[in-house]
Amino acid sequence: MPHSDCCIAGAGIIGLSLALELHHRGATVTVLESGDPLAQASTAAAGMLAAHDPENPPQLQSISDLSLSLYPAYLSQIESLSGLPVPFQTSLTLQALPSSSSLPLATPEELPRQLILGNHHFHRIKEHSIDPRQLATALLAAVQATSVDLHSHTPVINIRAIGNSIQIETPTTTFTASHFIDCTGAWAATAPPSRVVPRKGQLLSVALPPTLPLDLVLRTPGIYIVPRTQGPNAGRAIIGATLEDRGFDKTVHPADIARLHSLASHLLPDLAIAPVLESWAGLRPTTPDGLPLLGAVKDNPRHLLATGHYRNGILLAPVTAHLIAQLLSNEPLSLDLSALSPARDFPVP
Repeated sequence: MPHSDCCIAGAGIIGLSLALELHHRGATVTVLESGDPLAQASTAAAGMLAAHDPENPPQLQSISDLSLSLYPAYLSQIESLSGLPVPFQTSLTLQALPSSSSLPLATPEELPRQLILGNHHFHRIKEHSIDPRQLATALLAAVQATSVDLHSHTPVINIRAIGNSIQIETPTTTFTASHFIDCTGAWAATAPPSRVVPRKGQLLSVALPPTLPLDLVLRTPGIYIVPRTQGPNAGRAIIGATLEDRGFDKTVHPADIARLHSLASHLLPDLAIAPVLESWAGLRPTTPDGLPLLGAVKDNPRHLLATGHYRNGILLAPVTAHLIAQLLSNEPLSLDLSALSPARDFPVP
């Protein structure tokens, strides 16, 4: 029966980032993925590292700030293993907020020349974005350059504690590990007590016309526009996203895509003629209080959750790997995780 120090379910950004961190610390790591690695929310995301988005729950601020501080070393480690750089695509976000916001207003020089302000007041946020698909390619190559044992198309059917280990059953093999970490994102909803609900988001990408050079992110309450400025997807922009409670349905509806495209065109009129290159849907893992689940499940310290990141999975990947690795190593934690514990009390619906 194959045994490892840590068995991770889910080969998305969270699971593979954790696998790399644990490998770096000397652990033996097995990763079980029910489909293809990085094929779900990880590559459906727009890639904003929105640590200072005022719409985030305030309880996320400290963990978001720590993750930002870890990001340069995280990307450097991935590049050193894979040989593939993952650059920041943008460094400025203009977000529509009430005029009373404490964030500084964007100057006229910072506003895109075409931008139709309407009733919006755009405020300036120093914020990076990355291309999650570029990150996914590099991260997978980095993991494959290590001894991490990655199994695709290997769903977890059942887990149970046996003595000082966890037994993990799949359709073909039973694995054992000292610790099991569920990083399956929205799919953790099928394994109580995760309290995760999938929340669907539809997005599209367009080819930016030559008349519309864009090197910053635009966000309003109803839409965001995230350009790709370098790498294989340079010259396009991601437009999103719907917010839907549709279970695991990932159907893309042309009417929703057209509405998103129209909203973006109201801000930047030249987008009206920008050809749509692709449209897709992803499932955000959401919890009742909007906060991640990081830590051991109740009554089983060897079974941990690292999910529920909602819209901030890309942002929080480095810090999730860092903190879960600290938990598994019995190290002092960089942050108090009690507010994010899977055993915490949730608001009554």
